[in-house]
Amino acid sequence: MATIDRESLRREVMAFGFDAVRFTAARTPDRAQNEFRDFIAADFAGDMTWLTDTADRRADVSVLWPEARSAIMVALNYGPVSDVAPTPADLGDISVYARNRDYHDTLKKRLKAFARWLTATHGGDVKVFVDTAPLLEKPLAQASGLGWQGKHTNLVSRQFGSWLFLAEVLTTLEIAPDPSESDHCGECRQCLDICPTRAFTGPYRIDPRRCISYLTIEHKSHIPRDLREGIGNRIYGCDACLAICPWNKFARTTTEPDFLPRAELTAPRLADLAMLDDGSFRALFGKSPIKRIGRHRFVRNVLIAIGNSQRPSLAGVARTRVEDPSPIVRAAAIWALSRLLDAHDFAALSRQYRAQEVDDAVRAEWAP
Repeated sequence: MATIDRESLRREVMAFGFDAVRFTAARTPDRAQNEFRDFIAADFAGDMTWLTDTADRRADVSVLWPEARSAIMVALNYGPVSDVAPTPADLGDISVYARNRDYHDTLKKRLKAFARWLTATHGGDVKVFVDTAPLLEKPLAQASGLGWQGKHTNLVSRQFGSWLFLAEVLTTLEIAPDPSESDHCGECRQCLDICPTRAFTGPYRIDPRRCISYLTIEHKSHIPRDLREGIGNRIYGCDACLAICPWNKFARTTTEPDFLPRAELTAPRLADLAMLDDGSFRALFGKSPIKRIGRHRFVRNVLIAIGNSQRPSLAGVARTRVEDPSPIVRAAAIWALSRLLDAHDFAALSRQYRAQEVDDAVRAEWAP
């Protein structure tokens, strides 16, 4: 089978609306495979059971799809329109990537269109991936030259900084690989030092179970008490380690309408979000990546932020959620009240509710 001309194919891929395109062999680098297996063995996956369930296939592309020969790695820039800065404590902080439409939908539509063109023009078989299949995409992205995995374990680009969405097409076609990217972090460790919950066990090593993005998005139950204060007012994800990276001086503001921030998702009022029921949650986040965590986990996050706000005026809002149907919401509401009320008032509430609570974890929140 003849090898496809790499540069002409790159131009074609870019025409489908991507900001960067690189090519590599359809095989996960050995080092990445070993590091992933160590990650699983250390039980770092937490609630991310899909990592352990698909570990063998995820560790190496050649196991996931033995017939694949090339990986076409594509990226879309979602660079923020302004500097990522802390928001006032009574407002919620939503990760930059989640302030508008779900990026999965945007990338997948374009990727499928390109894949159809590729098979119609050059033949071969293809499989399309947008962050939802058993694939270690960041090591492949580094092997292709899109960027390198920084000390915070995320991809860093010399052209776009930290703000790239990744997707890939695996194909049975032979495409000459691009040179890989080398590490340009040097002695810098700002991303490690800024982490509010100390999730990094060392450079290039993270315990996701302590990461705010994991806690507010992937973690399904009660957030551990010792990590709540570090979350601050972050209610979906965290950009701390991304935003501080010095390579962001080369970042570009996104021009993609789907990624420009919606006003109602840019520093929204915690008091309003705490009052969301299932219907209003779906209405607000119907086309957002936030929708997948559901109303209960989201309101849990909002109440943790309210507890961290040092705004006693928000105690009334938290009080309304003490009888919420969801145990994780009730627990977060109680914790928020323990932080906002004086000891006498909290003790009075505890006497009223503690004895009748049927969930042990929630009952424990009423303890002095």
